[in-house]
Amino acid sequence: MSTEEKFTELRLKMVEEQLIGRKIMDERVLDAMRNIPRHAFVPKRQQESAYEDRPLPIGKGQTISQPYMVALMSEILGLKGSEKVLEIGTGSGYQTAILASLAREIYSVELLDNLVTQAQAHLRELEKENVFVYLGDGSLGWPEKSPYDAIIVTAAAPSVPQPLLEQLAIGGRLVLPVGSAHRQILQKWWPSGDGFDHEDYSAVAFVPLIGEYGW
Repeated sequence: MSTEEKFTELRLKMVEEQLIGRKIMDERVLDAMRNIPRHAFVPKRQQESAYEDRPLPIGKGQTISQPYMVALMSEILGLKGSEKVLEIGTGSGYQTAILASLAREIYSVELLDNLVTQAQAHLRELEKENVFVYLGDGSLGWPEKSPYDAIIVTAAAPSVPQPLLEQLAIGGRLVLPVGSAHRQILQKWWPSGDGFDHEDYSAVAFVPLIGEYGW
């Protein structure tokens, strides 16, 4: 068995056990997770662990999220294929690649320039041409490209950044972890009447969102 065949086998096992086994039901999300090679987004020394049920370090104190969390947040977004999506925290580019398989256009903001460079390289290798990566303060969003049908934040905010709510389209939704630096609740927010409403999901632990409306 070749190395790539081994990784494919591990990836399919990951989907069956970690995702379907934990009630991820969206077939489009499951197909994306089957097809995107997570091992291509981690340092070579981490590749043997790429399909384990945990986050992995990618440098500069950042991580690639646990596969289940990537799938869960993607499922909560409820993407059908025609959406314009804003991602805050490009990181390795893995979540970005999953989103690029699920929506029309992905605009992704990353604070660290070395991660921007790495993520862009990974995404080029996978020929994800519907992704645009920007170096900047993700807590401010990317207002020039707004409004967005969906926004996903892959770092923990002390409260919901107001600029992100303001960049949601009518009918849009925002998924992010909110709480302390060490423990948060995964939430979905959406426009409702003259304000916004939200729903709580599971307890989570993400790296902190750094920026004007973060930590």
